[in-house]
Amino acid sequence: MYFIDGLIQWYYNVRWIDLFVSIIILILFLLFRKLFTRYLFAFVIGRFKEHPALIRWAEAFEKPLQYFFILIGTYAALRYFMHEQWSFVIDINRIYRSISVILLGWGFYNVSAASSILLESVGKKFGLDSSSMIIPFLSKLIRFIVVVLAVTSIGAEWGFSINGVVAGMGLGTLAISLAAQESLSNIIAGIVIILEKPFSKGDWISTPDIEGIVEDITFRSSKIRTFTDALVIVPNSKLASSAITNGSQMGKRKIFFNIKLSLQTPGDRIERIVDRLTEHLENDEAVAPGSVMVKFNEFYESSLGIMVQCFTKSPAWGDNLEYRQKLNLLVMQILHEEEAKLAYPTHRVLVQEPDKA
Repeated sequence: MYFIDGLIQWYYNVRWIDLFVSIIILILFLLFRKLFTRYLFAFVIGRFKEHPALIRWAEAFEKPLQYFFILIGTYAALRYFMHEQWSFVIDINRIYRSISVILLGWGFYNVSAASSILLESVGKKFGLDSSSMIIPFLSKLIRFIVVVLAVTSIGAEWGFSINGVVAGMGLGTLAISLAAQESLSNIIAGIVIILEKPFSKGDWISTPDIEGIVEDITFRSSKIRTFTDALVIVPNSKLASSAITNGSQMGKRKIFFNIKLSLQTPGDRIERIVDRLTEHLENDEAVAPGSVMVKFNEFYESSLGIMVQCFTKSPAWGDNLEYRQKLNLLVMQILHEEEAKLAYPTHRVLVQEPDKA
């Protein structure tokens, strides 16, 4: 009943001409917001075309400015309609100031994108390439700070004291501190990984626990895509404390295997096999110079061992496999031409007859 009575009283107290004018004000702002921003940005681009940084900043604030234009229109319409006579006008002012902070934070959030000219200039100054994760990490850090400042400002506008809440949490403060300690450890580890740069985005890495392609690094963890196409989230503190092998930074890739020949293979035949393999590998353009090592190096229980070692110029795993196949076929051809047989696991059993009395 009280609510219905209030609506009836409001209906009879409304000045309809004021409501009509307020609606016209709001419609005008809605109609002219895009026109205003379009001409404004055209002026900025034409006036400051030699300053790309200002143009990037203007583009970052384009959408927030359009919504701010709507905000001004609604505020002007409500102020005209209310005539400062309603008791909750103060709360409305707070609401509009809070929304203004959100729009301002939105603009700075856009400015702090990884592709912003500010961070791009920082990357160029320190010689960072496009695969470096420092710029995306700084972008996320700046965006986090922007969000925290915006939330803090809005809280202060509404009389919310963060310090008072934290101080009054009692035993809960200890739990938050312990949780924050682990998060802080991960953040510091992430910063260490980025500064030392043991790997970049897109690198193939392996640790005692994980192997795959690095996709991203965040405040708390790093994302690694395994070769089974599974995405693994690894805490930065764990990753920083592990031995990391970066396969993408190899300048060449190793090939190593042993050829085990039959014990009945003559020495001169083994020598010809070694010489032919050595000559072929040393003259192959796919093999890194000075890396060839082919030697008859081992006597086994049931075979004679020839060690073959070299490095391919291409570190790519696929290229390495292709060359391994080519080399294996070559070894088979040489062994066939030299009439050398591979050894098979054998066991010799000596049976001794008992002495006759």
